[in-house]
Order: sequence, then structure tokens, then C-alpha cells
Amino acid sequence: MIDVPSGMTSRGPDGYKQVILFFAEGFPGSRIEVTNLFATEDQAIVEFTGWGTNTGLLHMSTGDLPATGRAAELQFCDVYRVRNGKIVSYHSYYDALGFMQQLGLIPSQE
Repeated sequence: MIDVPSGMTSRGPDGYKQVILFFAEGFPGSRIEVTNLFATEDQAIVEFTGWGTNTGLLHMSTGDLPATGRAAELQFCDVYRVRNGKIVSYHSYYDALGFMQQLGLIPSQE
């Protein structure tokens, strides 16, 4: 799995769990809505929007950050490649700058 905005690479099922736990622990009760889905025999592309309020720790590569208490809305585009019925790569694209601004972790351009 490659988190494209951060350049972070995670490997295997445990790496995928790490990514999911970032959102599950940092944004408990968050929700997503799939807005577009396209699949072929060897790949799938999923566009979706996620909403949540940061009430849990944010496990960042630089260390854990306390909850900001702020809400965020984030659009994603995830690209999966499949071989022999298993996911062999997964790239996630999203607006990391906008995400950090919504959480108040960096100043907004407004």
C-alpha cells in the first residue's frame, strides 16, 4: 500500500491494518460514502468521501498527536491492482494539505 501524499509504504495485511487504524482510532464513528467505482479483471478504482471528527490520537510518522476535536471531510481515490484474486498493490490519493488544514494542524490559506 502506498499513501501517495505522504510517500509512506505499508506492506501486507498488517500494513493495511495500520492505515485503517489511523482513521478508526483518530476518527471513531467516522463514515464514508462511495461516489464512484470502476473495476476490471485485474484492477479496481474507488472514489469515496470520508467524514469524521478527530476525537482520538493521530498516529503520525513523527509521533502521536492529541485529538484536535475538529471535523474533517476528505475525498479519496484508491487504485487497487489484483492478481490471482489477491490485492497486489493499493495506492491512495487524497488532499493531505486540506486534511491538515481542516484539523488545524497547519494554517489555512483562507
